[in-house]
Amino acid sequence: MSNPAEIFGELVFSESVMKERLPKETFKEVKNAIDNGKRLSPEAAGVVANEMKQWAIEKGATHYTHWFQPMTGVTAEKHDSFISPKDDGNVILSFSGKELTQGEPDASSFPSGGLRATFEARGYTAWDPTSFAFLKDGVLCIPTAFCSYGGEALDKKTPLLRSMEAINKQAMRVLKLFGNDDVKSVKTTVGPEQEYFLIDAEGYNARRDLIYTGRTLFGAPPPKGQQMEDHYFGAIKPRVQAFMKDLNDELWKLGILATTEHNEVAPSQHELAPIFTTTNIATDHNQLTMEIMKKVAQKHGLVCLLHEKPFAGINGSGKHNNWSISTDTGINLLEPGDTPYENAQFLLFLMAVIKAVDEYQDMLRISVASAGNDHRLGANEAPPAVISIFLGSELTEILDAIESDIPYGGREKEIMKIGVHVLPKFPKDTTDRNRTSPFAFTGNKFEFRMLGSASSVALPNTVLNTAVAESLKQYSDILEKADDFTAALHDLIRSEITAHKRIIFNGNGYDDAWIEEAEKRGLSNLKTTPDAVAHYLDEKNVKLFTDHKVYSEVEMQSRHEVFLDKYCKLLHIEAQTMLEMAIQDIIPAVSSYSAELAGSINVKQDAGVDVTFEKAQLELISADLKSAYEKYSALNKSLDQVESESCFVKKADGYKDVIKKEMDELREVCDKLEGETASDYWPFPTYGELLFAVR
Repeated sequence: MSNPAEIFGELVFSESVMKERLPKETFKEVKNAIDNGKRLSPEAAGVVANEMKQWAIEKGATHYTHWFQPMTGVTAEKHDSFISPKDDGNVILSFSGKELTQGEPDASSFPSGGLRATFEARGYTAWDPTSFAFLKDGVLCIPTAFCSYGGEALDKKTPLLRSMEAINKQAMRVLKLFGNDDVKSVKTTVGPEQEYFLIDAEGYNARRDLIYTGRTLFGAPPPKGQQMEDHYFGAIKPRVQAFMKDLNDELWKLGILATTEHNEVAPSQHELAPIFTTTNIATDHNQLTMEIMKKVAQKHGLVCLLHEKPFAGINGSGKHNNWSISTDTGINLLEPGDTPYENAQFLLFLMAVIKAVDEYQDMLRISVASAGNDHRLGANEAPPAVISIFLGSELTEILDAIESDIPYGGREKEIMKIGVHVLPKFPKDTTDRNRTSPFAFTGNKFEFRMLGSASSVALPNTVLNTAVAESLKQYSDILEKADDFTAALHDLIRSEITAHKRIIFNGNGYDDAWIEEAEKRGLSNLKTTPDAVAHYLDEKNVKLFTDHKVYSEVEMQSRHEVFLDKYCKLLHIEAQTMLEMAIQDIIPAVSSYSAELAGSINVKQDAGVDVTFEKAQLELISADLKSAYEKYSALNKSLDQVESESCFVKKADGYKDVIKKEMDELREVCDKLEGETASDYWPFPTYGELLFAVR
């Protein structure tokens, strides 16, 4: 039995390892780089590289890699050995400071959205010293950013780090106004909860839709799904428990703070939750978590499905992004305080988030957009596609009282004035949680619930950090000029409540009445990825990211293209897979069954047996088989037409409006045929066999 305290972080070149192995001055310089973003000197980098190499070799490593996150949505790595040749024909093991801080992988085949031509192969990786190096499968992995020869960001980490600098800069301005002179930096922290499915590998390998796309493109509902609600928080099956134990061990060795595990709502669905950590590290850790989940599952004869909607009619998987903002002195800026000054500071940061979410609803929706996540959002199993904020009744009442200059809840006689009225200590749980809210305040953090399970958390946090930085910038611009800070602060918070209260909604997000109400409030309802991405290059969005130097305009243009290109490619793969399965598996299987049924009818008729039922069944199957072929032919033709479109926007709209509709029509008739065909003839495992196979 592994002892978590003994194995935790054993594969990480952590701060404690560096403190033990590095010279005192070098460690001090590294610590300054981690805490304050200062650049490491070449001399210090050389010392760190040598000790990092020695540590890795002692643990059995022979290679190193710059581990980065290109715009594919997964991680990338190129392994180089520590071996260097000597003149006498032997080798030495070396690793220089330059090799630590900068690498040069071939960048030609990664998505760039037109930032570079295919023949322009040069790209650079740059070490992120705030995210510790680690060992994975005997390779020293160095977390890095990835950029082009011209300096444009080709990854998800570089903009995230820029956004963290942006919010740090603007938050520090606000904190200075409140007299927090001891604060040296502000960082956002994240704890991403990860949902996933575990199914038996044998069933997975028998379905090409799962192999090619990560989700089932066909499948009739099983007699039992999730309607009994007996899987949620239920007893964990032995095979799954063994997987979870091994998973925890592997994550703990990598210093990943995995804590909570349980069964989710759908059969074969589970969840893992970590403790909060700094946003860029949390992003790295979540990418590692998804990768390790898949590897550990294989060892147990299982497959881990991270697609947002592996099974139609069964709840899909999301990723809840718990976000907060804290100082280097340990103060959570979304934690209400005990004194008027702390309360006012909390309220200003709270309003900064509310303002950011209201003004950049479209960007937050874009940040979670994907072909897979489109199946979840608005489907009564995940938040609606409409962005709103849940604050709970008590905090909402406090904001209402401030806006109206009236006593709060009858608990205080004096009118609410910022800096004068003492806000009651605000407990973490003054109200129930709201699982239908896309963006919920949960005591001292916000839970952004719209993320898809397979997605990186980098983009949503990049958007959130930058949007809040803009709110704080505008607040600082106003308050720094004020003659009476307290009065200006009070007026600012009051006006911001009035301006942005439309985004606050504490009710049922699944209710159709809310969607109608949201429209009246002027909130956006971007139901699909193409609908959302159409707003990516809106003037206000480009201005936001360029003003804060998170993206250049050309970097945004490239990402717009990458979004649409990926959407089209995923739908194309799904449509092609459907066509293959229909013509090669389903239609032949049903044809064979109908031929046997016809033969049986002839034999029974000759024997004088009544075949009324058999004839009716054959007639039904024949009609549905004909319809299936017609739907197959229509999809095949439409796919060719849509793929011939050269404009990314028009092509994405074609997939959204035509291909998805025709895929649904083909699926509907094929799923009907599944219920009409003898089980011995059906060509691949059914939903019931996939969802309930793991014991």
